[in-house]
Amino acid sequence: MCKHILNAQVAIRAPCCKKWFDCAECHAAVSDHPLRKTNEMVFACKKCKKAFRKDMIDYEEEDEYCPHCDNHYVIDAVIPEPKLNIETEDIRVDSRVVKDERIRPKQDQLKSIFQIDGSDMLG
Repeated sequence: MCKHILNAQVAIRAPCCKKWFDCAECHAAVSDHPLRKTNEMVFACKKCKKAFRKDMIDYEEEDEYCPHCDNHYVIDAVIPEPKLNIETEDIRVDSRVVKDERIRPKQDQLKSIFQIDGSDMLG
């Protein structure tokens, strides 16, 4: 599973070490050598699990599909974005992280019972 491209449709066989990787960044993360450039690439479709070769010199638009299952494997990459989220339990059980905007403190609320003016109550 690739952590660089979330929607990788094929695995790529590195011509230098003959191992399968989801992207070139995955190869660079675990290998001590650079990825060797080649004109013919070997792919493995993640949908039908079959391998196929593509010549990169005369690569055309119809070559963007798996020859076995017709899966479109050249798509815009979805890369993970850093997000700041609050991880809590079920909000219906533990609602301490939710601020209720309906309850607002009143400005004229008394802080103490000794602040009461009782002059109008005396007879």
